[in-house]
Amino acid sequence: MKRIHSVVMLTIFLFTISISAQSRKDEKIMADAEKAKSTLLETSPSLDGFFENSAGYVIFPNVGKGGFIIGGASGNGVVYENGTAVGMADLKKLNIGLQAGGQAIIEVIFFETDVDLQRFKTEKFQFAAETSAVALKSGIAFNAKYKDGVAVFALPKAGLMADASVGGQKFSYKAF
Repeated sequence: MKRIHSVVMLTIFLFTISISAQSRKDEKIMADAEKAKSTLLETSPSLDGFFENSAGYVIFPNVGKGGFIIGGASGNGVVYENGTAVGMADLKKLNIGLQAGGQAIIEVIFFETDVDLQRFKTEKFQFAAETSAVALKSGIAFNAKYKDGVAVFALPKAGLMADASVGGQKFSYKAF
């Protein structure tokens, strides 16, 4: 009987640790997303209109990408609806073409309408091959517009990458 009690207590303990470990990871990503938002607004204050007027957005504060002919990217982010965090997102990208190097970027995707945001949350969202992010420099977001209900911006953090490739991004969403 004592052995069963010990096994049950150990199971509960391990389960509690695994839940809190995931929460700590999510909390770090959320903190990084808030810092990334501040950095984006410092770099391009005109993004404020997108943050204020979009139905929602997802911020990927640390996207790592790299490749040599075949490349990929990966990152975790936070999904916001009407300015409130509602879940976590995962980004995976695979592409092929002329490319070489590695880079870390901040990526933010704005959704123009609730329908566009719901499409993302139900994982029926994908980028067409011609969709690309606007590389942010001071003031460049001022004239940016939504395309098919989505506006994407990227801010390089570190590294150097030459890229003329075609591929697609896949996203997953997990609500809180």
